[in-house]
Amino acid sequence: MITTVIRTCFPAAAKAVAKKADEINKLNVFPVPDGDTGTNMSLTLNTVVSEVEALPKDASIKDIAAAITHGSLMGARGNSGVITSQILRGIAEGLVDAHPSGATPQDVAAALRNGVKVAFKAVRKPVEGTILTVLKDVSARADQLEKTRITTPEMLDALVIEAYESVARTPDLLPVLKENGVVDSGAFGLATLIEAFVNAYEGKAGEVSDFKTTVDSDDAKAQVANVVDIEINDDWTGSEFRYCTEFLFHADSPDFDEEANLRYLSSMGDCELLVGANPDYKIHVHTNRPDRVLRHMLHRGQIFNVFVHNMDLEAQERTEGIRADKEEAAANRPHKALGFVAVAAGSGQAEILRSLGVDVIVEGGQTMNPSTADILKAIEEANADSVIVLPNNGNIRMAAEAAVSACDNCTASVVPTKSVLQAFSAMFAVDTEGTLEDNVDEMTEAIADVRDGEVTTAVRDSQAADGSPIHAGDVMGIEGGAITVVGSDVTDVTVRIINRMQEDEEGDTLTILAGSDLSNEDFDALVAAIEDAQPDLEIDAHRGEQPLYPVVFSIE
Repeated sequence: MITTVIRTCFPAAAKAVAKKADEINKLNVFPVPDGDTGTNMSLTLNTVVSEVEALPKDASIKDIAAAITHGSLMGARGNSGVITSQILRGIAEGLVDAHPSGATPQDVAAALRNGVKVAFKAVRKPVEGTILTVLKDVSARADQLEKTRITTPEMLDALVIEAYESVARTPDLLPVLKENGVVDSGAFGLATLIEAFVNAYEGKAGEVSDFKTTVDSDDAKAQVANVVDIEINDDWTGSEFRYCTEFLFHADSPDFDEEANLRYLSSMGDCELLVGANPDYKIHVHTNRPDRVLRHMLHRGQIFNVFVHNMDLEAQERTEGIRADKEEAAANRPHKALGFVAVAAGSGQAEILRSLGVDVIVEGGQTMNPSTADILKAIEEANADSVIVLPNNGNIRMAAEAAVSACDNCTASVVPTKSVLQAFSAMFAVDTEGTLEDNVDEMTEAIADVRDGEVTTAVRDSQAADGSPIHAGDVMGIEGGAITVVGSDVTDVTVRIINRMQEDEEGDTLTILAGSDLSNEDFDALVAAIEDAQPDLEIDAHRGEQPLYPVVFSIE
């Protein structure tokens, strides 16, 4: 019975989200890093559970849908909670006409379509790369699958995979996520809810595994794990609006003008939501004047369950929590004979360096050089008798050497890598049983044969190595620090500079990293173009996620 499925599986799914709430909170950076998305989603879901559990055992699917709609509206907390309430409302209402003995693939697809319809109607300015994107992607996948001979369990399993794959794509759609090394928190919360519900439906534990440690690298959840590297936001400038203001509202008149009041909320702040149906509504807005918002609505009805949160303080708490977690992790890092510190300019670069044995990553690069103090702190965090530092940029080498000289707790040395790609080769040369001096020699020798190239866009007029003019907006190919290729297209310039380097000295292997501004589709097309131009060159392609440089590569 579909009623039994919902009444059994939904509480299990809500429990799973509650267990993940703190993890979801730490991801939260959009629209502000207030660190309460997981908490708000969990509180919203728990209210739904209470409403559904209060129904008689023989309650119809229509009764259950009404309870989900009312419970999620009454319990919705925060921007994420209100949007979640509308997703639940749309899906629940879409299931009212489902087959009573069990939802068919067609029923599931129809319910998700209605969820998309209701949720997107509630949000005046939908943003790609959020919880709404995951809902839309899952619904689109269901639309594809319902046309096949797939069973409902098979479809649900496929939708879980789609949900996590969509979550992994969110940083490509919302720049603030990529800047902070995270996926969207609400999107991850929704994927967690979907997976836990499906697990309960299939008779598994209604919870979810810790994908960061137990999921195979080919799994959709591992794609999310590879994106997530939560950073501390000490320099967050904050939202224009300080107070997250939300409350329930009961309209006095059947002529209550929803659109006019939404416009008023918009004039008072952002992230405005007014959901429900006359006379009962849930209102949410980020504003600097919650008093004016409440006074305005009091003239039009009754308000209750008022919550006003200071988002600046919540953001500060989130930052302090992340810092405490990182300090605890550093304190618990096992002591080693030989440790490694490296500078990285993107989450993909950092992930590769960690996989090669680097213990501590320092955020930095061409336009954001870390200080001596930053590198010294990383050396100490490595918790090793000896530490090797890989600066990965010529501008950072002096700071790295100064940090090494100032280190009192261990012996440290610098391997003078000028790029992260040189660091990859250096780490392959490591002998963990060898001495510090021998490793520095071997690693330095390993980087000697690495030829680097990079592609970026000119920000001002200049000239190439041969004296030809470069105009702002031109795409530049750089090798050995010199601009040798200029054009208007990233793929064209990349292929041309690789061809040029191969003509000068033929290499066997190309390692290439995609920057944060290069989409997966464009990166795939670029790799294909290189394969056509250099069929004998072995290509090792990865996401580097470095800013400003859509392509960096090395030839060996």
